[in-house]
Amino acid sequence: MSPSSGWKIAWPWILFGLQAICVFFLVFEEVIDRVSGEQHGGLIGIDFLENLVVSVLVVSLIASAFQVHKSMTRQKRMEQQIRAASGAFASLLEEHFETWGLTPSESDVALLALKGFSISEIADVRKTAEGTVKAQCNAIYRKAGVSGRPQLLSLFIDELFEGTLVQDGSAAPQPAV
Repeated sequence: MSPSSGWKIAWPWILFGLQAICVFFLVFEEVIDRVSGEQHGGLIGIDFLENLVVSVLVVSLIASAFQVHKSMTRQKRMEQQIRAASGAFASLLEEHFETWGLTPSESDVALLALKGFSISEIADVRKTAEGTVKAQCNAIYRKAGVSGRPQLLSLFIDELFEGTLVQDGSAAPQPAV
């Protein structure tokens, strides 16, 4: 977790804490006023208004705590779903690579190609000649039954849009065709 993501998680609780300090101060002041017997007179009943304001603040503090908790729980659930979808996508890649009969080297090249690396970048990463990478790419495209990188990527994007990956952390059913 990066420092910025830690801050994003902490700020609602920091605001809640500041609100709690303010409510605590007002409640404490009201208790001191009651204990000391200090009464505020006047035409509109200032004691009544102070009690009403303190009560509303206490209720809003409780509601804020529930909302912050609900938001944090939702964020955690969404992060879990993203992790599950990422794992499912990796499994999908491996499954296709196996079905196509890709060699381990071809699988590595296919993965780098899907990530958007150029031929020269793939050659640098794999410490092989560009000609070798081009030959491996051609073998991958032939085995996958596509004409090039855009169609290879399209195969996986289509499966994502069709919903063959996870929903709520479990494998989604195949849509009827």
